[in-house]
Amino acid sequence: MLDTEDLLAGFTPAQPYTMEVVAGAPAAPGVHLVLDGGVVVYVGYTGNLRARLRQHLTGNRDSSVLHDQVGQLLDTPGQAATRDDIAGWLGRREVRWQETDNPEGTKEALVLALRPRFNRQVPRSR
Repeated sequence: MLDTEDLLAGFTPAQPYTMEVVAGAPAAPGVHLVLDGGVVVYVGYTGNLRARLRQHLTGNRDSSVLHDQVGQLLDTPGQAATRDDIAGWLGRREVRWQETDNPEGTKEALVLALRPRFNRQVPRSR
């Protein structure tokens, strides 16, 4: 059985999830991971890594499943987490990415293997 590091072998090293790091991401298709204490908590795919990683940090709950899921984690009774609260939480995490011509298939395989906390649904195995 593959361990997590084998699955992530083609990904960049973990880096702080900041706008400065995101600015260095390629504007290419790929898969991105958000890590919390070294554990993958989200897997996403996109046609433009830099734009999507930026959108997670600056977006809103309608534009990003990750943003919405983190918001739900941070919400308190009577008080919804703000965009800044969510961006701050993400900014204390790490990000990795991998350019790939098959981002959807790569994401699906990783979600099935890792079952990240913030991915809404796990794809059905075939």
